[in-house]
Amino acid sequence: MVGLKTTWTLGKVIFPVTLIVGILQHTSILQFIINAIAPLMGIFGLSGEAAIPLVIGNFLNLYAGIGAILTLDLTVKEVFILAVMLSFSHNLLVESTVAAKVGLKIWVILLVRLGLATFSAILINLVWNGGQELAQYGLVSKSEEAVTGFFPIILDAVQRGLMGIVQLAIIVIPLMILVQYMKELGWISVFSKWMAPFMKLLGMKENTATTMVAGLTIGLAYGAGVMIQAVKEDNVSKKDLTLAFIFLVACHAVVEDTLIFIPLGIPVWPLLAIRIVTAILLTIAVAFIWKRIEVSKRKEATYEH
Repeated sequence: MVGLKTTWTLGKVIFPVTLIVGILQHTSILQFIINAIAPLMGIFGLSGEAAIPLVIGNFLNLYAGIGAILTLDLTVKEVFILAVMLSFSHNLLVESTVAAKVGLKIWVILLVRLGLATFSAILINLVWNGGQELAQYGLVSKSEEAVTGFFPIILDAVQRGLMGIVQLAIIVIPLMILVQYMKELGWISVFSKWMAPFMKLLGMKENTATTMVAGLTIGLAYGAGVMIQAVKEDNVSKKDLTLAFIFLVACHAVVEDTLIFIPLGIPVWPLLAIRIVTAILLTIAVAFIWKRIEVSKRKEATYEH
């Protein structure tokens, strides 16, 4: 029941967003955005055409972004920078709306994700002098059939939206059943205890562990189901949830998101390391600042009394 309810809750978000983006894809709007940001690509050490996978990946998902990279002749350095940027910020519309469903401010999520993508790209461009050779892509299909005409475009968008919900149900429902079993058998509490030192390091209580693991393993959009439940059942505080999400927007679906970059012919271990280290440092920093603010507020309240 929880799985079905969650699929319904998230489906109401994912379907309309996928539908709109599916239609936008066939209009000149995406092309307009690509043309607008192409001149800025130099800041990141990228050529103007690299704007295409960047925009597509952020509007759609990682697979679409990678598909677009495969159609371009880019250097290893450019592909690596794109991979890092896209691993921090992709599928922004769906994943940010999902974050809002869990109870977070959309602007915080967008700021963190776009900020990390921008900062990491500028830094890699400045620090790394190598990777000037052309990237050798693995065996991945490059082209998709173009859809033309008003009704075929609408139909294609509706199909994508429905497929999004079906995919969600296939992942979320068994996952919820598994989580419920693990709760009944007491595995979740054992697991939370194992995670406790790590959660403490990040400035969170151990009851945030389920949320963190869900996001780390299966990503934000699919993991949101477990997160929504965990918030209800585990009494995760707003502060802990925000910290968990700040960690997860930098580093989620670590296995899948790392593996899908392998066909691009870039070193994936540094990519994974960048995500994990960034997520840890960023969360610790935010938790530290948050704690300082809380302490100073308490002091002010004490003085007033």
